[in-house]
Amino acid sequence: MPALNAISPVKLMRLVGTPKCPVLIDVRMPDETEGRLFPGAILRHGAEVSAWGQDYAGLEVVVICRNGQAVSPGVAAWLRYHGADAQILEGGVIEWLAARLPLIHAKALPPRDEQGRTLWVTRARPKVDRIACPWLIRRFVDPQAVFLFAAPSEIPAVSLAFGATPFDLEGEALRWTHRGELCTFDAMVEDFGLGELEPLARLATIVRGADTDRVKIAPEAAGLLAVSLGLSRMFEDDHAQLDAGMLVYDALYRWSRDASDETHNWASHRARK
Repeated sequence: MPALNAISPVKLMRLVGTPKCPVLIDVRMPDETEGRLFPGAILRHGAEVSAWGQDYAGLEVVVICRNGQAVSPGVAAWLRYHGADAQILEGGVIEWLAARLPLIHAKALPPRDEQGRTLWVTRARPKVDRIACPWLIRRFVDPQAVFLFAAPSEIPAVSLAFGATPFDLEGEALRWTHRGELCTFDAMVEDFGLGELEPLARLATIVRGADTDRVKIAPEAAGLLAVSLGLSRMFEDDHAQLDAGMLVYDALYRWSRDASDETHNWASHRARK
């Protein structure tokens, strides 16, 4: 019988990576994580919920602990006191792993700033990879991540001054860049520990085709390239373009997960006689 105010791992996984995902709060202690973070979750100290709980008033929240019994029920109760619609992950991370669902490799993440956010910098005027990578990070890794766009010559100074991690730039010393025929999105999917998620693997092929001028490797790649180039001409502001691009990748992810085998034609939605 499901616990009161709890969501199962399988149901939560259907929400992870989508705009409808609730706020995920991981309250495990550092020594409990074993270097693996919950996808898309914010790290908070559960014992201090009375101080930060009001930040989530009016929001839908899922609280995650090791086993669904240790800390998360109390934190969720406090959050409901503060006006949040709070549930726990049933069975916690133990049941999540038992369902063969992914966790994020913590070592792959750059250091966080004082507000707990990862900070990234890349070239201005993004097209494909530089929209796809922020989408992946915000949906599956760090929903609070900050992305800065700058001229290539300015990026080293921005990175040094603010501790921002460069990505999708040329340079053998960089971790987050193209690797042979693979693009930066491929690298992030693999290094974050998300490579076994079939919808992301399918999406990565599309991104790679659009980003490396090999649109024939996936039928959808040419369409993504066309939409990406169109967006780059619609928006002068890189952050506005990123916001618009998030919707594009949200749609592609849902297609990849739920609708890749569907077709559409004049008669596809006619009522059967």
